[in-house]
Amino acid sequence: MYLITVLGNLLIILAVSSDSHLHTPMYFFLSNLSFVDICFTSSAIPKMLWNIQSHSKVITYEGCITQMYFALFLGVLDDFLLTVMAYDRFVAICHPLHYGVIMNPQLCGTLVLVSWIAIVLLFYCTTLGVYLSSNGTHSSHTSAIASVMYMLVTPMLNPFIYSLRNKDIKGALQRIFGVEVMKWPKVRG
Repeated sequence: MYLITVLGNLLIILAVSSDSHLHTPMYFFLSNLSFVDICFTSSAIPKMLWNIQSHSKVITYEGCITQMYFALFLGVLDDFLLTVMAYDRFVAICHPLHYGVIMNPQLCGTLVLVSWIAIVLLFYCTTLGVYLSSNGTHSSHTSAIASVMYMLVTPMLNPFIYSLRNKDIKGALQRIFGVEVMKWPKVRG
């Protein structure tokens, strides 16, 4: 799952950076989201994999604080970028004639910069619930499942949800690799 997360998000970054057709606000935000998802997952999963391999549950106090800081910071940043992406889609849908003026490169850069420096409370609920609740209120098994859900599953699914089913991204990857990327079955409804 970790490799799928990293490779899927790297494909998004590669597609957006190498195809000039994808140099739009939406794809700019998607590539930033992919970068943050790689960093977010990498803040804890390698240590977790090492602990599983070595049958050890040891982490230093400094290592724990550092890991928690980066996981919280990057998790909040992830949520903030999703908010910025929602704003971008709102402008594109509700103000299509003014989209190019409103979502100019300066605003996009500012929104990403603000995403990197802002603290948003959206992500703290599950994270703080896992790390700060007492042992008597939940089991370690429940904590492990919650941790895997927000540290691995969500960043793994983001490329598929936001990008890899997108014809522009698939076209860019096709041009890069020279092969058809993915065929998704058509949903009848």
